[in-house]
Amino acid sequence: MPYDLIVIGSGPGGYSAAIRAGQYGLKTALVEKQARLGGTCLLVGCIPTKSLLHTADVWEHFQNPEADGILADNPRLDYPKVKERKDGIVTKHSKGVEMLLKRAKVERIAGYATLKGGGKVEVKSDAGVQTLETKSIIIATGSEARMLPGLQADADTILTNIEILNLTAVPKSLIIIGAGAVGVEFASIFKRFGTDVTVIEMLPRVVPVEDEDVSKELERNFRKQKIRVETGARAEDIKKTANGVTLTLTTKEGKQEELSAEKLLVAVGRKPNTENIGLENTRVELDRGFIKVDQNQQTAEPGVYAIGDVVAGTPQLAHVATREGMIAVAHIAGKPAVPINKNRIPGATYTMPGIASVGLTEAQARAAGHKVRIGKFPFAGDSRATILGHHEGFIKVVADETYGEILGVHIIGPDAFELIGEAVAAMEAEATVDVMMQTIHAHPTLYEAMGEAFNAVYGLSINA
Repeated sequence: MPYDLIVIGSGPGGYSAAIRAGQYGLKTALVEKQARLGGTCLLVGCIPTKSLLHTADVWEHFQNPEADGILADNPRLDYPKVKERKDGIVTKHSKGVEMLLKRAKVERIAGYATLKGGGKVEVKSDAGVQTLETKSIIIATGSEARMLPGLQADADTILTNIEILNLTAVPKSLIIIGAGAVGVEFASIFKRFGTDVTVIEMLPRVVPVEDEDVSKELERNFRKQKIRVETGARAEDIKKTANGVTLTLTTKEGKQEELSAEKLLVAVGRKPNTENIGLENTRVELDRGFIKVDQNQQTAEPGVYAIGDVVAGTPQLAHVATREGMIAVAHIAGKPAVPINKNRIPGATYTMPGIASVGLTEAQARAAGHKVRIGKFPFAGDSRATILGHHEGFIKVVADETYGEILGVHIIGPDAFELIGEAVAAMEAEATVDVMMQTIHAHPTLYEAMGEAFNAVYGLSINA
C-alpha cells in the first residue's frame, strides 16, 4: 500500500512532522538510519549539552556556597555520574519519541533512505533493500559538524560535538575553535568544571550572529571567568601529540604563539546532510548544498518537501525545523498554514550568562532604514537577579521611533532563553512598545526586567 507521506529523518523536525501527519489521518512512515530516534538535537546536540550546562550551574553554586549561607565541605564532581545522568535523559526522551510515533500510528522503518524519483523511496538496511511508494516526501536529514581541512575527528583528541559528549573525565585543558553557540556553550560547561579553556574565533567577535552589545558583554564575562578569548584570530598547523594537540595561534595583531591542550574542539559550523540521498533523481534545487524551498517548504520536485538544517536561508535550530515541519504537513494535508516569518525566530545560547534574541539587531535595523530607538535595562537593577546571584547582563529593545514597532529584543543574563518568550509573543501579536509598557509584570521576577527595557525606550525605566 502506498503511503500518503514518508518522512526521512527523526530529529525534532522529522518526528514532529510525522506525528502531525498521523494526527491529520495521513498514512505515514518515518525512515531513520540510526538505531535511536531523535536526531542530532536529542542524541548529540541540544538536550545532552543542556544537561551538562545544568550540572555546571549546580556545581558553580557548590563552589561558592558561603554567599548563600550554606556550608558544603569538600564538594566533589563525579563526572562519570554527570555523563550517566546526561545519557539517561537522552535515552528517556528518545524512547518517548518512539512512543509518540506509535500513538500517532506512524510506521517506523529502519534504514538508509534514497530518493528514486516519482514518489519512490529506496530503504537499505541489514534486512535488505525495499522500495516504498508515497504521495509526498519530507526530507529532514539534518546536518553534521564541519571539520577543518586536513583534520579528522577522533574519540580522544580532536573532537566535534559528538565526541566531546562521550568524554568520561574532565580535560585539564581545552582549545575551542569557533565561538558560535556550540563553541561558547562548551566553553561555559568545561570552564566551570575546572578546565583551562581557550576560545579562538576567526570573526571579529564571539557569537557573531547576535547584537554587537551582546557579543561584547559575553566576551567581557568570559574574560572575567578566566576563559581566554581570541577574536579575529587564526588557528593553523594543528597537530596531534602524545599529550594532546598543538597549534599555532595568529592573533588579530598578527602575533604568533604556540598553544597546546589536552583536547581540541572544532565548532566551526554545520553542513547539511544532502549528499547521497538521491537528490540527483529529482528536480530538487540546491544552494551550496542546502535545499531551496518555497513558503510551504516545497522543493522544485512536486510532492517533495524539505525542513530543518538542510533548508537554505533559515537558521539551523531545532524549533525552526519543527515549525517548518508543521507548515509542510499542513500543506500536504490541505490545512491552512502560516509561513515562517524569519524576524520572529528566537535564538538561544545557554552560556553563563545566557543569551537569547529575536528580530533585528540594532545594526540590522539601522541598515534597513529604520529610525531606531533603543531601550536597555541592566539586570543589576532587577532584585530577583540579585537574589539569584546572577545580575550580569541586560535586556536591549530595538524599536522603530515612528510607530513604536518592536524590531528586535536581545538579552544576555540569567535565564535569557526563558525570558525571550515574552518578546517573541509580543512581536508575533504585533504589540508596540507602548502596549508592552502598559503590561503588568509580576514582582520580584526576572521578566519584569523586560517591562523596564520597554520603558527604557522612552527613558522611563524606574530601577536604572
